[in-house]
Amino acid sequence: MNFNRILNSQTKTVTFAAILLGISSGISSILGLVRDGLLAGYFGAWGETNPYFAAFTINDFFYNLLIVGGLVVAFLPLFSEYYSKDKEKAWEMTNYILNTFLFLLIIASLFIFAFSPQLVKIVAPGFAPDQRALTANLIRVMILSPIFFGLSSIFSGILQYFNRFLVYSIIPIIYNLGIIFGILVLSPHLGIIGVGIGVTVGAAFYFLFQIPSVINCGFKYRSLFNLKYPAIKRIFYLALPRLFSITSQQINLIIITAIASTIVGGITIFNFANNIQYFPIGIFAIPFAIAAFPTLSKYWARNQKSEFLENFSSILRQILFLMIPVSLFIFILRAQIVRLILGTLGETGKFDWAATQLTAASLGLFSIGILGTALIPFISRAFFSLQDTKTPTIIAILSVVLNIILSFSLVWLLRFPNFFQYFIVRSLKLEGIEDLYKISIIGLPLAFSIVAIFQLILLSVSFYKRIGNFKLKEILSSILKFSIFTILSAFVCYKTLYFVDNFVDTDKVVGLFLQTISALFAGLLFYFLPAFFLKFPELFIFISSFKKQFRKGIITQEIEVMEP
Repeated sequence: MNFNRILNSQTKTVTFAAILLGISSGISSILGLVRDGLLAGYFGAWGETNPYFAAFTINDFFYNLLIVGGLVVAFLPLFSEYYSKDKEKAWEMTNYILNTFLFLLIIASLFIFAFSPQLVKIVAPGFAPDQRALTANLIRVMILSPIFFGLSSIFSGILQYFNRFLVYSIIPIIYNLGIIFGILVLSPHLGIIGVGIGVTVGAAFYFLFQIPSVINCGFKYRSLFNLKYPAIKRIFYLALPRLFSITSQQINLIIITAIASTIVGGITIFNFANNIQYFPIGIFAIPFAIAAFPTLSKYWARNQKSEFLENFSSILRQILFLMIPVSLFIFILRAQIVRLILGTLGETGKFDWAATQLTAASLGLFSIGILGTALIPFISRAFFSLQDTKTPTIIAILSVVLNIILSFSLVWLLRFPNFFQYFIVRSLKLEGIEDLYKISIIGLPLAFSIVAIFQLILLSVSFYKRIGNFKLKEILSSILKFSIFTILSAFVCYKTLYFVDNFVDTDKVVGLFLQTISALFAGLLFYFLPAFFLKFPELFIFISSFKKQFRKGIITQEIEVMEP
């Protein structure tokens, strides 16, 4: 079997697609952590990394507004509808959408390029003049990346429809390799600007790598352009509610960045902690949300409600099975994780102990809401598969408003001595940090976690009202079961952490690694062994998915609705 056939193979079950995406996401996420470790080691927490992350915020604002705000959620259901009726019309529609959004992205990029100094003043008001100038330069260096990602979003929708998840799963790895190339090869000569060039290089290859597989699916490029084309109007119609949601979320991110810019190193610490907490979400939760979206859309389009609910419940329980223990393990091992990832690469001392403490504390607070953060993308996509973008949009806007209020309030409360600050400092072991002003940065992840839980509750209640009982009794029973074994495994993890500390030197990387991996392995063992012997269905679905995938070979020719 040649490489091209393997690359263009179709997955047969949602779980296997999620596993495939999870493996790839794991590799990509590890590279992402290496990337952050190199950034911390080469640039530290208090310097050029802050303009770098601020520049990302501005470019992402326009990309998310134009692409994620409408195209991602509207294209796949629309393509499914067109393709089921007329394949040629579906490809024609794809070309019209591709060219229209390319035009919009170019216009947006030119606007960003011209007004980047003014935009920096809005996003990072706490920056000094030299930091603002550097941020504006980084924005211009990375200006092409939103265009590449925008076009990639259309191709990714096609690959998902045809169940070509292998190609889709590889491209994030290529992107992170581009950034690492920028850090290792270009930054010694160009500074942080070299990292920005690496971002653009990675984004370009992210786009180019998909082209052969999209052509293999049947796509042929045509220079069709018409802003009045019916599908364009429908995408904007479907996207309008979602656009308000994305706009509010991006405004929320800009406000968070603006608040963080007033704290020395605040933007970097928030982003590093957020990236680490996103690591398990990217491996275990997002792959399920992505893999399930086309299947749920197809079931709903075919009016197969019982199959839709069965898939929804099964996938939700699989995410819970993985993410409930993860959230507690991250909280217990937060300091060890941050030290291993951010304190061992690059120049020693660049990422100092104060930065480590604040990032670990932020990570611990992120872990409180990690279950909400993990489930929100899946439940939101379940709404999108019903072509209901209004409900999750309203909930997202309410969540953003709450997050903004909480962010300002909690950061303000943590900026001067009071009982709340005393409680947080003691709970997260931050007594050694003399600059109490820096501690206020942890108010942002705390607000983020509270809002994630709030948003999850609202989405779940609204979905129940929208579609009826989605096997809620089974889900609640699973949550109770998973929680009991998670508490047991977390206790074992915590005790192992301190037991191993007696035999290794945790001031050295090898000792710290052995301590962390031993505690994690012990905790996982006491979680998965009972799950195996008690025959948790969520565990055995993973095993059966591998058997189904390879039972009749790796290639299928028909476009199938994948099983759970």
